[in-house]
Amino acid sequence: MIKPQAVEDVVSKIGELIPQDLKTMRAEFHNNAKAVLVAGLKKMDLVTREEFDVQKAVLAKTREKLKMLESELKHIQSKKA
Repeated sequence: MIKPQAVEDVVSKIGELIPQDLKTMRAEFHNNAKAVLVAGLKKMDLVTREEFDVQKAVLAKTREKLKMLESELKHIQSKKA
């Protein structure tokens, strides 16, 4: 999820680099840059740190369970042989 305030901050900081006497260009840049930045970030399909950490924990738990099941399967196969 893209935080609107973060996008606004980035666009504003870049816009501050445009000289004050070019107010029209500054306003136009602000609107266009914001739209381009939001569109680009949406294409990247980014996730928040919280979502990433949750998925990382789920993956770790799944790997642990897989190791346990593989061990159990080897044990059962060795008994059968």
